[in-house]
Amino acid sequence: MIDYTEGSGKCYHIGVGPGDVGEYVILPGDPKRCAKIAAYFEDARLVGDSREYVTYTGTLDGVPVSVTSTGIGGPSASIAMEELTVCGAHTFLRVGTCGGIDTDVVGGDLVVATGAIRFEGTSKEYAPIEFPAVADLEVTNALVRACKNLQLPHHVGVVQCKDSFYGQHRPETLPNHEELLAKWDAWKRLHTKASEMESAALFIVAQYLGVRAGTVLLAVANQERAAAGMENKQVHDTDAAIRAAVEAIRILIRQDRAA
Repeated sequence: MIDYTEGSGKCYHIGVGPGDVGEYVILPGDPKRCAKIAAYFEDARLVGDSREYVTYTGTLDGVPVSVTSTGIGGPSASIAMEELTVCGAHTFLRVGTCGGIDTDVVGGDLVVATGAIRFEGTSKEYAPIEFPAVADLEVTNALVRACKNLQLPHHVGVVQCKDSFYGQHRPETLPNHEELLAKWDAWKRLHTKASEMESAALFIVAQYLGVRAGTVLLAVANQERAAAGMENKQVHDTDAAIRAAVEAIRILIRQDRAA
């Protein structure tokens, strides 16, 4: 492969290299969330700012940890994971937002993903569609335990991943609306918890790379509750999901030390 960095020693897209990041990395989508997440680390410092990828590194319980934003969607998220793995990271926790599908999911609740529906394109360039996008069990269990430790309302289950935000929110305007609406109905009947855009790609890429990945999401709102005439409050503050991810990393650090 051509070295597009021309010998800089830094990864081409994320702009960091080996030694710049910890083995445990939180992955938000929005670059603006990185400083907020890094505030939970000790001695956090900015180590990379390139395109949509902002990276801070600090420590938790004496162990180097990082946060790197991925931008929106599977293509940019998979690039971040590929390059962070080259830099030495082995455990990834996506922290993001979602829209509820199951009507039990209320705005402000957290969703811990056990797996993801591959209704997107990136994962198909890594694995046949028959291969499931499944979160790492250790990371998932740590996230669930973190939510319980912090007494945060949460749900655990499958999420749906797509590439088109507006394909979800105004499908009737698109040429293939029959397919979109039929599949959305299937996700509902299968008790899918929520819809988002990155986890399917991250879970598949993590499986390919032999690293660990899990996801915790803030439910911003739930269009199915609105459609059913139920209360549908909106919550945009991701702090609860961030705290759950930080607590989960602490749990994983303790487990990994013991092992």
